[in-house]
Amino acid sequence: MDTARDGVAEDGRQRETRNEVANEMAPAAAPAALAPGREGFDLLVACSIVGLFVIACASALYALAAVLVPIVFAIIVGIVLGQAADGLTRFGLPPLLGGLLLALCFVVGLFFLVNALLVAVTEVASEAPRLAENIIERILPFLNRFGWLRLALAQGASEEALASAAVENAGPFLGTVAASLTPALIQTLVFLAALALFLLGRIHLRSTFILAVPSREGRLNTIRIINATEEALTQYFATTSLIYAALGAFTMVIALVGGLPMAPLWGLFAFVSSYIPYLGATLITLSLLVGGLMIHDALVVALAPVVAFTVVHLTMENLLVPAILGRRFEMNPFLIFIAIIFWTWMWGAVGAILAMPLALIAMTIFEQVRDTSGEPQLPG
Repeated sequence: MDTARDGVAEDGRQRETRNEVANEMAPAAAPAALAPGREGFDLLVACSIVGLFVIACASALYALAAVLVPIVFAIIVGIVLGQAADGLTRFGLPPLLGGLLLALCFVVGLFFLVNALLVAVTEVASEAPRLAENIIERILPFLNRFGWLRLALAQGASEEALASAAVENAGPFLGTVAASLTPALIQTLVFLAALALFLLGRIHLRSTFILAVPSREGRLNTIRIINATEEALTQYFATTSLIYAALGAFTMVIALVGGLPMAPLWGLFAFVSSYIPYLGATLITLSLLVGGLMIHDALVVALAPVVAFTVVHLTMENLLVPAILGRRFEMNPFLIFIAIIFWTWMWGAVGAILAMPLALIAMTIFEQVRDTSGEPQLPG
C-alpha cells in the first residue's frame, strides 16, 4: 500500500512539474507565433525611419545651400589641387607650398575667366537694341505665316508702349540683379577661404579621419576609400579638362571660320559649359544657332557653325571620351541625369557642375565598400 501511495504521489509531482514547464514556455511560445507579423512591422518602421532621415538630410542640404555650395566646391577643387601638389614633390616642392601655388593659379585663372565673360556680357548688353531688332526682323517673317499670331501682334501694344514698359521695368530688374550679386560675392569669399584652409590642413584632416576608426581593418579600408576617391576625382578632372580644352579650341575655330564675333570667347564658353553634362552642350548649341541666325542672312551659312559643333561634340562624346576613360568612369546615363536634376534643384547652376563629381564620389565609395573582403588589404 505504501508503495502504491508513493507511486501515485510521484505521478502527481511529475504532472505538476510538466504543468509548470508548460506554463513557463507558454509566454515564450506566444511571441514566437507572432514573430512573422512582428518582423514585417519592424521592417516598415525601419523603412519609415530611413525615409524620414533622407528627407531631413535633403531639407538640410536645401536650407544650407548658401554655405554648403562653396564649401563642397572648395573641397572638390582642393582634393584635385592637393593631388597635383603631391605630384610636384618629385621636383622638390613641398606639398603645402605646391598646393597653395596651384590654388593661386586657379584663383587667378578663375578671375580672368569671369572678367572675360563679363566683358562679353557687357558688349552684348550694349548691342542689345540692335540684336533685338535683328531678331525681330528675322522672326517676324516666320510668325506672319500663322494667322493667329499675326492677329495677336496686330492687337498687341505699339512699339512706344513696349519701350515704355521696358524702361519702367528696368529699375526692378537691375535691383534684382544687384541683389543676387551680393550673395554670389559672399559665396566666392567663402569658397576662397575654404579652399585655402582645406589645402593647409588637408594632411592633418586626412589623418584625423583615419585615426577616428578604432580597428586596424577599418583604418586600412578608410585609407583605401580615400585614396580611390582622390585618384578618381583627379583622373576625371585631368582627362576631361584636356578633352574640353580641345573642344573649346575646335569651337573657337568654328566660330572664327563661321564669321561669329569674339571667337576666343566662344571657345572659352564651350570649355566651361562642357563641365555640365548634357545641359552645357545644349546651351552652347542653342547659342551657336542664335548667333549664326543673327549674323548671316543665308540659312545654310547660319546653320553651318551649329552643325559643325554638333558633329565635333558627338564625335568626342561617343568616340574620344569612351576610348580615353574606358569603363573606369562608366555610369548609367539615367543615374547621371537624375543626379544633375537633383543637384540643380538643390543648389542651382553650381549644383549642376558638382553633380558629376558628387556622383563619381558616391560610385567610388560604393565600389570600394562592395569590394571589401573579409581579409584586410593594404591600400594600393
